[in-house]
Amino acid sequence: MPDRSETPKVSQPAVRRFSLYYRTLLEAQGAGAVSISSRELAERTGVTGVQVRKDLSLIGSLGKRGLGYPIPALMRELGRILGLDRRWPVVLVGVGSLGTALLNNVRFRRKGFPIVAAFDIDAVKIGVPVGGTPIYHLDLLPHVVRQQEAWIGIITCSADAAQLVCDRMVEAGLQAILTYAPVTLEVPPGVSVRQVDTLVELETLSFVLRPGRELSEDVDRPVG
Repeated sequence: MPDRSETPKVSQPAVRRFSLYYRTLLEAQGAGAVSISSRELAERTGVTGVQVRKDLSLIGSLGKRGLGYPIPALMRELGRILGLDRRWPVVLVGVGSLGTALLNNVRFRRKGFPIVAAFDIDAVKIGVPVGGTPIYHLDLLPHVVRQQEAWIGIITCSADAAQLVCDRMVEAGLQAILTYAPVTLEVPPGVSVRQVDTLVELETLSFVLRPGRELSEDVDRPVG
């Protein structure tokens, strides 16, 4: 059984599945369930039962044959591994249509990822809160990051400004960045970048829709 005082090494595809398991468990708990089998978890997430059991074996012997996994305990362990047992303040740069939509999404705060500040260079937007979030000039990014003890940055500005914004975030001390800009960002070692590319996801779906096409399992590459 793994030492629960340490976080096990988990592949990037497994991290995504853990997040999916966590949300599914949250829904099941909300419906009154107290336990769940690997088969049910597989059916509700679209992951194979073998993969579910392999993933959850990293957590330890929580499951019992015939009884399944106790949902509260499993959520607690998944939450610990995913870092959901604490609050992660977020800052956002680029208060356009996408940025505004994200600022108005209350789920981030509820899930422990409050967007505590947003930044832009448009004088018309600066000083006008969106979704209750204050909007500052980009030049104040380092000061606000320190003041709010922010950990994560979200880039929703134009593609041609994304690298500059990314550099400013790194200089401000942020080590985790989520970008919606359709460009590859260069960052120094120790800084993690995740890109949300809607076009890539649509192209993946178009591949699946072609007759006779089927996606194979991702290759697991450990992170951390």
